[in-house]
Amino acid sequence: MKKFRNILCLSLLVVLMGCNDAIEIRQDGRLDAVAAFENVADLQSGLIGLYAGLDTTPSIAFSSNFTDELSIGFDSGGQGVALYGFVLNAGSGAATSFWTRNYAVIRNANILLNAIAGITPEVGEEAQYNEIRGEALAIRAFAHLELVSHFSTDMTNDSALGVITLDFVPSIDQQLLRNTNAETFALINSDLMTAASLITTQSEATFISRDFITAMRARVAAYRGDYATAAPLAQSLLNSYPIATRAQYQNMFFDADNTEIIFKLERTVGDGYDGQGATGSVFAGGWAGARFAFVDATLTGSPYFEMGRTMFNALDPADIRFDVNISPTSVIDPNYPNGANLPADDILVIQKYFGSEGKPLLNDLKVFRSSEMLFILAEARAAANDFAGAAALIKQLRDARFGSAQPLPTYANASEAFGGILDERFIELSFEGHRYIDLKRLGTLGNRGIARDPLDCAINGACTLAANDFRFTLPLPIVEFNANPGLRDQQNPGY
Repeated sequence: MKKFRNILCLSLLVVLMGCNDAIEIRQDGRLDAVAAFENVADLQSGLIGLYAGLDTTPSIAFSSNFTDELSIGFDSGGQGVALYGFVLNAGSGAATSFWTRNYAVIRNANILLNAIAGITPEVGEEAQYNEIRGEALAIRAFAHLELVSHFSTDMTNDSALGVITLDFVPSIDQQLLRNTNAETFALINSDLMTAASLITTQSEATFISRDFITAMRARVAAYRGDYATAAPLAQSLLNSYPIATRAQYQNMFFDADNTEIIFKLERTVGDGYDGQGATGSVFAGGWAGARFAFVDATLTGSPYFEMGRTMFNALDPADIRFDVNISPTSVIDPNYPNGANLPADDILVIQKYFGSEGKPLLNDLKVFRSSEMLFILAEARAAANDFAGAAALIKQLRDARFGSAQPLPTYANASEAFGGILDERFIELSFEGHRYIDLKRLGTLGNRGIARDPLDCAINGACTLAANDFRFTLPLPIVEFNANPGLRDQQNPGY
C-alpha cells in the first residue's frame, strides 16, 4: 500500500520557524524542539516531514540538461538553454539548488536528531525510536553525499576540499568553512554505520532500510575509488535484488514492479510533488516527467526537451530500454542526419516518466537499483584489471534487457573497460540523474566526455566537453558568499 510522503509534520515546521538566533534568547511563545517533540509518536511525524524534503528531480533536471542525454525540444520556450550551453557560474541555479536544498535537509535532520536525543522511549517503543534515529542519520548522510559529489573536485583525494560538514544545528552567526574530503566522508560513513546498527527491519522500497544503507555504502566507496569495500557490498545486494526481466523492467517504470528497486522516493497523486514544478529549472520539484514535457510524454504533450541523438543512436530497438525511453509517438527520420527536413522530421520524445496512477508525468524516483550495483561490481573488476570479468557483467545486463544472449564485449585495457561501463550506464541509467557524476568520476578513465550530435548542438556550438573540464564540479553559490564571505577563498577552480 502506498505511503504518503506529503505529510509535512506541523511540529517540525514550527521548529524550523524557531531557529537559533545570535543571542539565543528563549522568546515567549516560541515552540522549539524540546516543546515540539515530546514522545516517539512526535518523532515519527518529524521523520515523515524529513522524508518529504528528499527529491532527486533536481539531479535529473541538471544532469540531463547539462550532458548529452537530451536536446532542445521543438516546443522549447528557452528552458534550460544556458545550461545546455555549459554555462555555469556562482550565480547559476544549479549551484544554488544543490547547495541550499541539501543543507536544508541536513539542518532538518539535525533538528530531529537533537529532539531524539532529548526523549526517552517508553517500554516497547525502543525499536521504533532506534529506527527513527537510524533513518534520520541515513538521510543526513545522503544529503552530504549529494553535496560532496557535486562540489568536490576529486572525491578520491582525501586532502581535496569537500563541503561544510554539519552534525549539529549551527547558529545564525556561525561562518563555517569547507572540510576536507577525508572529514566529509568520515561523517557520511559514520552516520551510515550508526544507522546500520539501529535499523533492524527491511520493509518496502519506499523506506530507508538496511539495504538502503548497504547500497549507499557501495555508492560512496565506488565514488571514492575504494573498490575493495564497494565490490562485496554491491554483490550482496545483487544476490537479493536480481536484475529485472524485460517485463519487470518495463513495469518498474510504470511503478508496477519493484524487483530491482532497493530504494525509491514515492510520488503519488495529491502529495507535495503532484504538480508541474519549475519546468526547465534545476530547482525542479513536481513530476519527474515535467523535466522534459509540459503536458505528457507524447508528441502532442509539448516536449520542450527531446532525447539527444547521441543517446538514441546508442539504443537498439530490440532492447527493452528503447521501449521505455522512446515514446512510440516519436517522429524518427530514417535518413538522419541527411533528411530533407531536419529537425522537424526527427522528434525523439522522452517517455521514461510516462506517468502512473492515471497522472501523466508522475512517477516514483528510483534512487538505488540493482543494475547500479552490477555496474559498481564491473568497475571493481576493471580497476583490478579483470577485464573479462567486467565484460561478463555487462553482458549479463544486456542479456536481460534484450531477452536473449548478446555478444560478449571485449576490453583490451582499463580504458576500454571503463569506457564500456560508461556507455552501458549511459543507456541503463538515462534520465535518472547519474550522467554528470558518472562522467566526472569515470570519464577520464574511460576516455569519455559529453559528446552531443552535431545537429543537436548546432543551436549554440556546445557539442563536446571533456570530463576533466572544471565545470564537472559545481561552483559554490553566490548566495552562500553573501552570508559567509570567508568561503570565497575556497571557491572551486575555474570560477
